[in-house]
Amino acid sequence: MTDRLSVIFAALADPTRRAILARLAEGEATVTELAEPFDISLPAISRHLKVLENAGLISRSRSAQWRSSRLEAEPLREATAWMDRYRRFWDENLTRLDAHLKRIQEKP
Repeated sequence: MTDRLSVIFAALADPTRRAILARLAEGEATVTELAEPFDISLPAISRHLKVLENAGLISRSRSAQWRSSRLEAEPLREATAWMDRYRRFWDENLTRLDAHLKRIQEKP
């Protein structure tokens, strides 16, 4: 069984899916609207949407013949929280490195 973060990061690994998420951050959109900026088929966009949906990054609804997609932010929060621990680690280490370099430069 694959853990949730692995599924989220796998979905985010593709630039087309990241672009779709960026578009959905502006509001709901249909498959046709999401496909407009890409030079790929509607079935290919639908496959990308399925990956995003399986990761919980989007939800999809149907109204008559239109199927729209909506961004779901919670999985992004989970991924960000996981990465934030490492951001703090690097921030602290880079701050220490900066202080060390300043000390070296100040020595006669």
